[in-house]
Amino acid sequence: MTSVEIYTTTICPYCVRAKALLAKKGVAFREINVEDDEALREAMIERAGGRRSVPQIFIGDQHVGGCDDLYALDRQGALNPLLGLAE
Repeated sequence: MTSVEIYTTTICPYCVRAKALLAKKGVAFREINVEDDEALREAMIERAGGRRSVPQIFIGDQHVGGCDDLYALDRQGALNPLLGLAE
């Protein structure tokens, strides 16, 4: 299975939704809370090509985007292959 990293804050409903979708698929992920760490937030912004909102999701080395992007990939049938999951 491909590694997944998700940058979050504590009270972000979009972060909760994104994590719920990954959990539903049985995908382990590394959560990086940027709420109180400016250095981590700056690293996220740089890695995400300037995007400042959370969540920012990475599957392997690929930047997926945010929660809406993750759900769109799932609707298109492109998320499972990206995650290395069987259909």
